[in-house]
Amino acid sequence: MKTLPSVLLALGLALALVGCKGKTREPAPAGPAPWERTETGTNPPLQPVSRFASIEDAKARSVALFTEAGRVITHPRCTNCHPPDGVPRQGLEQRPHVPHVTGGAKGHGMPGLPCASCHQVANTRLVGETLQSIPGNPKWALAPVEMAWIGKSLGEICEQLKDPQRNGGHDLAFIHHHMAEDVLVGWGWAPGEGRQPVPGTQKEFGELIRAWIDTGAHCPAR
Repeated sequence: MKTLPSVLLALGLALALVGCKGKTREPAPAGPAPWERTETGTNPPLQPVSRFASIEDAKARSVALFTEAGRVITHPRCTNCHPPDGVPRQGLEQRPHVPHVTGGAKGHGMPGLPCASCHQVANTRLVGETLQSIPGNPKWALAPVEMAWIGKSLGEICEQLKDPQRNGGHDLAFIHHHMAEDVLVGWGWAPGEGRQPVPGTQKEFGELIRAWIDTGAHCPAR
């Protein structure tokens, strides 16, 4: 009489033989890595300021300019660092940061686990991995919760940008400088291998913001 282990072994071999006669199975795909892999999708360039010159009404032209600039502002490369809950996001799908971290009181992480523990002054290529890196920038940090963008319409973000009570007490001249020249904003155009950059260039983006301000800084409908 066969013992139970012998029966189980025979059953396992039989199932294996049946599997070999059928379609060969591909290995199960690996789950998402802690850092982003190659992202897909098209990302057309920004339209230049001159493209909006034919809009005669200044308010309508201002709204159109900000709407085009909004393609950068609402891109996950930007909004991932503007969460409402202090938890940074990752990837175009804006998944919660892995490992779980929070920005803390000043956006630079919690005591014992500051952002700089992983995020260095430049993108850090992971050894042995293809098209993967840890994002890096000298100013890496989360935006204040008053400047949360995730879950808000472009019109709401626009009004928020203009409100000194919610933008750190800044005027529109500062907002333009931040958008057009800040190195952390500039990271969005150089996010590292395997990540989709925001559209256009920082110079083109800055020109759109400048033209938006010059036409009255009008906002899209909320």
